[in-house]
Amino acid sequence: MNKRPRCFGHLTVAPLWPLHGVNLGTLLRTCDAVGACMAVPRLPWVPDALAKGNTLRSRTCVHWVRPMRWLTERKSDGDDVIAVELADRAIRLADLPAARRPTVVVLGHESDGVPEEALDLMDAVVEIPMVGRGTSLNVAVAGSLVLYKLAGLA
Repeated sequence: MNKRPRCFGHLTVAPLWPLHGVNLGTLLRTCDAVGACMAVPRLPWVPDALAKGNTLRSRTCVHWVRPMRWLTERKSDGDDVIAVELADRAIRLADLPAARRPTVVVLGHESDGVPEEALDLMDAVVEIPMVGRGTSLNVAVAGSLVLYKLAGLA
């Protein structure tokens, strides 16, 4: 069993299938604001994206993972694993309670969302209602909204 990564708190945001580096930088700032950590895949461009995004220039809790293996480990360790995704079983963001135990917020690919095999591991799925023309928010914005809600700050 892997050691649990050291984080500021009990929240971890996991943009495991990122497409745009700017989203990682924005999420990194949100992690600092709410006391969360970030789990990211080992992709060649991710370290540069995180370095550019860390405008606070302080040590931020980031750990490198293999997405499906890491999600399975988090689930086995008893963490709550929540996807931000449009799905039939999704609950509205307003109905999401603050996290009371270690919780992982899984964010999908900007175009394709969370893969089906990962959705099967989720304890819950949360959606953010939209009234405009778009069907979803930017990954960084969606992740930030959910982190604030889970941290009890919204």
